[in-house]
Amino acid sequence: MPPINADDLSWTAPDADDAAWRRKRLGAAAGGEDLGCSLYELPPGERSWPYHYHTANEEALYVLAGEGTLRLDEETHPLRPGEYAAFPADASGGHRVVNDGDDTLRYLVVSTMREPDVTLYPDSEKFGVYVGSPPGGREERSLSGYYRIGDDVGYWEDEERG
Repeated sequence: MPPINADDLSWTAPDADDAAWRRKRLGAAAGGEDLGCSLYELPPGERSWPYHYHTANEEALYVLAGEGTLRLDEETHPLRPGEYAAFPADASGGHRVVNDGDDTLRYLVVSTMREPDVTLYPDSEKFGVYVGSPPGGREERSLSGYYRIGDDVGYWEDEERG
């Protein structure tokens, strides 16, 4: 597949009142299947996705412009152009980006595109499940949703006897 140019792609934005970033899905536009790449712009004073980590997908971040802060577990690290961070597919890869600078923070996020995947959100004690298409994938999912970690049910609970 030939190269694509980010200037030729439209921005998408989250369908959420408390999220203000915008994104261009470079990997999908270039025909990527096993590797995703998105260009993000995060306005000053905004935060990216809630603090989270994936159990099946490794991610990485590369800062192109602007300044901000990267939360990794309970530590924070300054971000500036040229910074690169890798997020393993386990609790050690937990992360969140905050733009506490004066200008738009522009960065790339690269990810493996494995499914199924479970994403954990430790701060809100939730998890997300994605089957049929990985997080960031465009295909229809056969199963997906977000759940409270504490809402565990027993394996045999509500099972019909027959």
